[in-house]
Amino acid sequence: MKVALFIPCYVDQFYPNVGVATLQLLEKLGVDVVFPMKQTCCGQPMANGGCEQDSKGVYEHFVETFSEFDYIVTPSGSCTYHIKKHYDIIEQTPAVQKVRKSVYELVDFIENVLKIEEIPVDFPHKVGLHLSCHGQRGLRQANASEITGVRDGQISKLLRKLKGIELTELDRNDECCGFGGMFCVTEEAVSARMGKDRIADHLRNGTKVLTGGDVSCLMHLEGIVKRQNAPIKVMHIAEILNGNQP
Repeated sequence: MKVALFIPCYVDQFYPNVGVATLQLLEKLGVDVVFPMKQTCCGQPMANGGCEQDSKGVYEHFVETFSEFDYIVTPSGSCTYHIKKHYDIIEQTPAVQKVRKSVYELVDFIENVLKIEEIPVDFPHKVGLHLSCHGQRGLRQANASEITGVRDGQISKLLRKLKGIELTELDRNDECCGFGGMFCVTEEAVSARMGKDRIADHLRNGTKVLTGGDVSCLMHLEGIVKRQNAPIKVMHIAEILNGNQP
């Protein structure tokens, strides 16, 4: 199968280590990965900023860049959801439909396409999982508390396959971190308060490593961790699965 790696803007600009870990992880899992050099943004920031019509050219460029691949894998639930759900404003050519169907968030790809049963990684740390809104409620990667009290999902299942890991039991398992793209700019006080609540929950319950599938959420939470000098290390799940240590 032909697999392309899509690296979102904020990973490329601020957390390139997450992109490297994603590539290394996929290669360790036996995937022959291509990184198309023409790739740019998926268009999500422009659309979230109220300029969705202006983002059509970005959408079309994305489709042109990735349409030849069987799968498009990215370490971002929000970008994945945007491509799948918001590319409906451009003409639904066969190429557009193929790209929307072929794009996968990293964990979703590992769990449901590769169907990996074992991850040979030792990670002897207490890990707190942040479930991003796009990943959980958009891509259905985890149960939502308003529907069921059962706490389960793709990311937690994958993490439990690691040796030595202990997952934190949070008081509020799936609460939003407050990032929300432009929300953290237009409603910065509310956004910061929500993020502080999430970090407080992790601190109360002993999280030592905070992880998740969206760098945007983790970036928001890491900023609060640093300002509070909290004893928590923030890592994207790609880094943990790749064998990186805190």
